[in-house]
Amino acid sequence: MFFRLAAVVMPLAVVTAAPVEATPGLVPAADREVVFTVDGTTTYGTLHLPAHRAGQRLRAALLLPGSGPTDRDGNQPRMSPNTLAQVADALDGGRVATLRFDKYGTGRTGLGAYHDHPETLDYPAFVRQAAAAYESLRDQPETDPHALMVLGHSEGAMTALLLGGTVDPRPTGLALLQPQAIRLLDLVALQLHAQIAAAARQGQISLEQQSAIDAAIDAAITALREHRPVDTTNLPPAVAQLFQTFQGPSSRFVDSDDAIYPPDTAATLRPATRVLLTCGTNDTQVPCATTDALTAALRRADVGGPGRVPLPGVDHLLHDADHPNTPAPAVLDALHQFAGH
Repeated sequence: MFFRLAAVVMPLAVVTAAPVEATPGLVPAADREVVFTVDGTTTYGTLHLPAHRAGQRLRAALLLPGSGPTDRDGNQPRMSPNTLAQVADALDGGRVATLRFDKYGTGRTGLGAYHDHPETLDYPAFVRQAAAAYESLRDQPETDPHALMVLGHSEGAMTALLLGGTVDPRPTGLALLQPQAIRLLDLVALQLHAQIAAAARQGQISLEQQSAIDAAIDAAITALREHRPVDTTNLPPAVAQLFQTFQGPSSRFVDSDDAIYPPDTAATLRPATRVLLTCGTNDTQVPCATTDALTAALRRADVGGPGRVPLPGVDHLLHDADHPNTPAPAVLDALHQFAGH
């Protein structure tokens, strides 16, 4: 369940042009391209440095993206919410340096060493890549290696939990933003059941059809976990296609991700590690109730606060109705509370 991670990291840096210093001894805010190698793959990222005194060692945070082809800024093809870029901007106000990177299958990194055999890419590879990024952040000349944090969004929050109990030095804080807090296939089933129930309420399907589809979804989840072919007979086409994808090139990733039960990882955290866990009341992808077991496990692990912070009206991308393209004020308040210590 837990990974002991080791990665050979070769940090390189390409400095972008920076504005002339306006104040003697003050280094202005700037972005720098960071490159590191893990498992034979060159990985590209952005180190953001807030304005700071020359020679100052900064608190720093590694930012981890959600599931799917989500790049260093938190964007996917045809969807550009800039989630992680905006989180980096928010942390800049607290003088926290950040590193975000293009994980496998995204941005400049691409599939790297997995290009010719993408079906072998599994979740532990993404965890090793994140651990290598953490080591690269630790070794930057402007960062304080004893004041490192990890912030993850969605699936990235689960990865942050795994890093919290394995990397060296241990992070001083973890921010789990709308986290994947239960097993992957349990979350998929929950989301699908909710969509089918909504279709029944809207009169698109009958209650009988709803019951049959729900049973077929549960049977498909069981078949996947038992490594048996999925019977898609009673599934709507879109749902059937999803399960076919899970059995195809993505099967190794799905199987290895589903093997992780996030509440179990809380036991590996160092007591008093500061932990923020957010859940949005309008988040249909990761409802607040899915974080109950993880929240209880974090309490048992005796970690520090602020703990779980419900975000009224906030969706999975950290927006609310009044802020459809930027983090909601409740999100910013939670981040500032977490990073302000």
